[in-house]
Amino acid sequence: MQLFLISGLSGSGKSVALKTLEDAGFYCVDNLPAELLPGLVEQLMPAGYQNIAVSVDVRNAHSVQVLPSLLLQLMQRDLAVHVLYLDAQTDTLVKRFSETRRLHPLSNGVRTLPECVAYERELLAEISSIGHHIDTSDLDANALRAWIKQFIQVDRARLALLFESFGFKHGIPLDADLVFDVRCLPNPYYNPALRPLTGNDAAVIEFLENTPATQDMFEDIRNFLERWLPCYIADNRSYLTVAIGCTGGQHRSVYFAEKLARYFEGQQQVLVRHRELA
Repeated sequence: MQLFLISGLSGSGKSVALKTLEDAGFYCVDNLPAELLPGLVEQLMPAGYQNIAVSVDVRNAHSVQVLPSLLLQLMQRDLAVHVLYLDAQTDTLVKRFSETRRLHPLSNGVRTLPECVAYERELLAEISSIGHHIDTSDLDANALRAWIKQFIQVDRARLALLFESFGFKHGIPLDADLVFDVRCLPNPYYNPALRPLTGNDAAVIEFLENTPATQDMFEDIRNFLERWLPCYIADNRSYLTVAIGCTGGQHRSVYFAEKLARYFEGQQQVLVRHRELA
């Protein structure tokens, strides 16, 4: 049996994630008090359920604190436990709540909305440290669904090396483990013919590969990853997210994410995400 636990900040897209898993054939339970999780597993395992997805968050704030210890108990059984943690920038969450006019679960008439988000981060800090992160700040629902589908297809017996391109002007991804800045390289944006293209297009690739510094940067990042990947693997990680940033997240970062993915795909389990293109 596989148990996928979905948690994270209110407004970060947990409902979309759970619905995506339900559409993929998972037995799904939303807003389950953490104390009931072992009992749910006890009931469903003999019934032959293979894939279960459960959402646990601060709607049951009193029980969130015991969730990490319960997960450790479940991991010691014949059960594969995978934790997905959804996050987003505070200003994005405030905007989403303002647009929907819904109350934050931790609202008490005294805390402001940003204060509710900050308190929620504190309550979920321990869960955040054990889950695979997805930063939904700049994702629409369709992009999040695609990333969730990636997540459930990964072989968790091996480390998944995830290359994510992004634009610094939109902020560093909250889910990044390593961040590399390629803004020092010539920017195709300033070439009018290349501006509407992306790092996936042949003309942009040719432009960057005709710059000697591009290959130097690639070799430095590649060498760093080759040296330190064994340490991350030995740390029993399921994911390592390598974020590559340029100014707008359209050209240089996309090119590097794709090129690094092609290089490492013969050695590791590799995924690619382009935040701004999504």
